[in-house]
Amino acid sequence: MNLFDVYPLYDVTPVSAKGIVITDDKDQEFLDFYGGHAVISIGHSHPHYVKRLKEQLDKIGFYSNAVQNPLQVELATKLGQLSDCENYQLFLCNSGAEANENALKMASFHTGKTRIISFKNGFHGRTSAAVAATDNEKINAPLNKQQKVTILPLNEIESFKVEIDKGDVCAVIIEAIQGVGGLDEPTTQFYQEIAQLCKKKKAVLIADEVQSGFGRSGKFFGFQHHDIQPDIISIAKGMGNGFPVGGILINENIKASYGLLGTTFGGNHLACVATLAVLEVIEKENLIKNAKVLGEYFNQKAGEIPQVKRIKGRGLMLGLEFDFEVAALRKKLIYKQHLFTGGAKDKNVLRILPALNITKKDMDLFFEALKREL
Repeated sequence: MNLFDVYPLYDVTPVSAKGIVITDDKDQEFLDFYGGHAVISIGHSHPHYVKRLKEQLDKIGFYSNAVQNPLQVELATKLGQLSDCENYQLFLCNSGAEANENALKMASFHTGKTRIISFKNGFHGRTSAAVAATDNEKINAPLNKQQKVTILPLNEIESFKVEIDKGDVCAVIIEAIQGVGGLDEPTTQFYQEIAQLCKKKKAVLIADEVQSGFGRSGKFFGFQHHDIQPDIISIAKGMGNGFPVGGILINENIKASYGLLGTTFGGNHLACVATLAVLEVIEKENLIKNAKVLGEYFNQKAGEIPQVKRIKGRGLMLGLEFDFEVAALRKKLIYKQHLFTGGAKDKNVLRILPALNITKKDMDLFFEALKREL
């Protein structure tokens, strides 16, 4: 049997990793400034993370949600405390797409309405409603296009008012910092205005924090830069440091009932321990502050490079915009400088998504490599 060929692959085969260093099958070391799409939040093979998972594996790795799992309660408590979201309820699943799918489904249940508003260059996943809300025609199958979705320009409040006033919107879904789209952000004024209008028109505001959550932006959640409170918050990627886990935080005003949502694997014992380990490391090593400080250092260093036309993002969710497409530059960084970075829908943007515990010395190595290839 052959693999279904949907991924264009770089000719690199990682076999081990520690911190931000990945080693391939030829013993070549690479510096990881991409973290597999912002997944590696506390570094590869962090000793506390490995220890916690090994200990749990010796006890029990999985059972269904038909039985008590105190680790879920422990995780909800810890997450509420660290994120300052104690007035939310936690539902655990397996991925960002599944998180957004459940968020959109809950919005429709709660409001009894069907239309979604999302924003240009947004990316919310590849499942049914999540991909319909994603601004990418190529990955929307005819089946997905049956969903009622209106994709609006980011930061244009008048067009938003026109659509929300129609009264049929169940959910508005927005990224605090666009990931795949290329690091564009809503302004604080725009985010606050859409939050107020959602409340007025009884639409559910979904903060897609799949990539910008868990400290990456320099706050626990990206929306916290804008002083708003979403109805539902979706999470995944960095929360498991590589273990497949996702979830939604649902405001306490939205009531649960048996059978409303469900999952086989979501919230299993290993997933809970992986996420708890990440939260424990974030807290102990003060990684949210480190993301903020390193983000400021990144901006300082990037400002010294004349080829950089614009610096985008916050914390350690960052982008460098050039006046040329970066695909060739990314290849040079991988094959000549042995350094991983990311691309975006905006082909002129180089994405930088390292672990939250990197140092200024690590950042200096990135800029030295970048300058050599520019």
